[in-house]
Amino acid sequence: MGFDNQSIGNYRANESRYDTIPYRRCGISGLLLPAISVGLWHNFGHADNFTNAREILRTAFDHGITHFDLANNYGPPYGAAEENFGRILEMDFKPYRDELIISSKAGWDMWPGPYGNYGSKKYLIASLDQSLKRMGLDYVDIFYHHRPDPETPLEETMGALHQMVQQGKALYVGVSQYPAALTREAAEILGKMGTKLCIHQPRYSMMDRWVEEGLLDELGRQGTGAIAFSPLEQGILTNKYLQGIPEKSRAIKDGRYLQKDNITLELVEKVRQLDAIAKQRGQSMAQMAIAWLLKDDRITSVLVGVSSPKQMLDNVQTVNNLKFSENELKEIEKILGS
Repeated sequence: MGFDNQSIGNYRANESRYDTIPYRRCGISGLLLPAISVGLWHNFGHADNFTNAREILRTAFDHGITHFDLANNYGPPYGAAEENFGRILEMDFKPYRDELIISSKAGWDMWPGPYGNYGSKKYLIASLDQSLKRMGLDYVDIFYHHRPDPETPLEETMGALHQMVQQGKALYVGVSQYPAALTREAAEILGKMGTKLCIHQPRYSMMDRWVEEGLLDELGRQGTGAIAFSPLEQGILTNKYLQGIPEKSRAIKDGRYLQKDNITLELVEKVRQLDAIAKQRGQSMAQMAIAWLLKDDRITSVLVGVSSPKQMLDNVQTVNNLKFSENELKEIEKILGS
């Protein structure tokens, strides 16, 4: 990522920034999150344009998006998104630190050897210390265990999260991609230590609905918030693929998360029918997909990844229409189930 590219001047936040986005309570906690949050999974690595990254985050904050979501291995290379975010924080957002919710995670591979992956106390504590250093922070607002670890005792992993809170290095803690039963167990272990499981970050979209098979009910029972990631199913739930697969699309450029063979004619036809409903609602396909998740009040926020300020603004416009009629919901279910 080039740091000497065009200057975009000094930043002063929009004074009406809190007039746009609604905020939702994160389970039973004092934490409020914007209905839309921005993720730095893609487009914030060292190969990406630094000025564009700054403009995306400026646009987000100017419209009330206070939550920036990272992880230790976001990049590429690993750690790059946190490093670049730290630079942007120093340049643009330092005066607004207390208005921001900054989150990070650890649980996937980060460095070589047996201590750079999964959920050991050794890995998690070291990872958070590294993340804080990369971002130039004393603490993160939320720290997640990024995925379940089938080998490490859950008591050890949750104990590491509890220790982070006790040390003041994380204000709230959460988990990501934990199934319902494991989430219940994690919350109970943390609760006995005196720390609340504040939030869960599951993958959830119209096309990936595993959370409806018990997890959302469990989160509601616990009073734990939820923030959905991949709401657009890596771009499928947009109009991007309705006329074929663009050469610059993620399916062509990066097959790790979306393979072009998965974009079938049947899938495209479903999206075309959904897009027709979105048009009737005065929304883009992407906006409707985000709104569809937010119809459930157990979803605290939806995490979006964007590649440009314009795309960020398009996502913000989602909040102009979050209501669905019964007929719309029935028609959507019919399309998804076909």
